[in-house]
Amino acid sequence: MDLGLKDKLVLVTGSGSGIGKATAETFLKEGARVIIHGLTTDEVNACVKDLSPLGSVVGKAGNLTKADEAIALCDFAQQQGDIDVLVNNVGVFSVKAFEDLTDEDWMQYFDINVLTAVRMSRVLLPAMLKRGVGSIVNLASEAGVKPLPQMIHYSVTKTAMLGLSRGMAELTKGTEVRVNSVLPGPTWTEGVKAYFDGLAEQKGEPLDQIIQNYFKTDEPTSLIQRFVQADEVARTIVTVAANKAVNGGAHRVEGGIVRNIL
Repeated sequence: MDLGLKDKLVLVTGSGSGIGKATAETFLKEGARVIIHGLTTDEVNACVKDLSPLGSVVGKAGNLTKADEAIALCDFAQQQGDIDVLVNNVGVFSVKAFEDLTDEDWMQYFDINVLTAVRMSRVLLPAMLKRGVGSIVNLASEAGVKPLPQMIHYSVTKTAMLGLSRGMAELTKGTEVRVNSVLPGPTWTEGVKAYFDGLAEQKGEPLDQIIQNYFKTDEPTSLIQRFVQADEVARTIVTVAANKAVNGGAHRVEGGIVRNIL
């Protein structure tokens, strides 16, 4: 299927690994030009090297919790041309008891999971509105609508991303600019693998058994009873970004964990 993305310029934040890297790869396979972003130069350079056989890809490192580095990334991206698609993918997660979460923990999570998207969109959304065309996809989570008790801080930031996305979409009325969110469920990435490897070692149980028990006890409503793969999320992101009739929506790719019909 031709999604009409040939030669479109796409910026994916947090794309050195995981869902972000899979998203960059999928855009490249659709013929888009892609700008990689990661926290370190080594991470960015490695990703660019991996993906360069697929098409036109460049990259820049930066800590998007710092306003000047976010602006520098926007400047670098705009030097490549008009940004057609922005994917705000930067985010972190951890398991921590609610009573142990400090004010500093909460502020750190909002800064990384929400304000990085605000900083990038604050520059690039007005540029899209001026041209009258463009697409922004913000990465939320199924935890944003089904908060996880062991990850309340993470869940709340993902709820905020849903509100941010819909609010930004309201600014696009009458243009061909669109803002949407995508809600992945538990996704098998390098970070998730590292967490479950550690859990398996701690409990002295095989990794396969730990994962099987996780879906029985922690995510029993999952209809697929497995982790979502990064490329499955990526395909949803790319399709949402490309579809000109899709605006203001929250698009789930979480294996049926959220038990509702909308």
